[in-house]
Amino acid sequence: MKLISWNVNGLRAVVKKDFQGIVDNLDADIISVQETKLHQDQIDLELPGYHQYFYDAQKKGYSGTAVFTKEEPIKVSHGLGVEELDTEGRTLTLEFPKFYLIDSYTPNSQQKLKRLDFRMEYDDALRDYMKRLSENKPVILCGDLNVAHEEIDIKNDKTNHKNPGFSDEERNKFSELLNSGFIDTFRYLHPDEVKYSWWSYRFNARANNAGWRIDYFVISDNGKDLIDSADILNDVYGSDHCPIELNINL
Repeated sequence: MKLISWNVNGLRAVVKKDFQGIVDNLDADIISVQETKLHQDQIDLELPGYHQYFYDAQKKGYSGTAVFTKEEPIKVSHGLGVEELDTEGRTLTLEFPKFYLIDSYTPNSQQKLKRLDFRMEYDDALRDYMKRLSENKPVILCGDLNVAHEEIDIKNDKTNHKNPGFSDEERNKFSELLNSGFIDTFRYLHPDEVKYSWWSYRFNARANNAGWRIDYFVISDNGKDLIDSADILNDVYGSDHCPIELNINL
């Protein structure tokens, strides 16, 4: 089964850049997207063969997640069950017979880390939620998690230390998640490979490959045997992020 995750930085924008053609070429079983920046009634998206599930932020034009899946899920859940964390459409869960899929658009801590406390609360709640679900069956978390975990995951680690997405606090929370029984699938399979999933629109960052790896597929330890392959699809354009891929054996 092929799974794709992609921060599209505006679903309406990427639809104008041949999203349909990209979806056809990827031919994935499940496509999870983040930062849709819309309410579902603002788009008429035709994706033949896919069931569509959206989780919109209360605020229009902001945040939001969606999952497009060929297989109809058993259940779809919105949010983490924490009222103050569930107004921005950030966490969408689909239950399938053999695993849970969580599509997350983790909050950005913003300049001077002014939203770090909210971000820390989200990380804790998401980790606890994943641990609870993993008691039943494997959990796969995907999405823009807004953190480059290690120095290998960012081009300019020295100049970005303590910046949003590479602060000690955010990196430590990701370590805490992995240490609580989860696997960063790309790094697990490619321990030394340098590959990024996001580039600033400034300074020709993508052309110079001055990027960050902030998009992930994370799987619970009890799903380790499901992992087949993982990749970062640098050749797919349309957003400031590129899609990432996980193939699993069911």
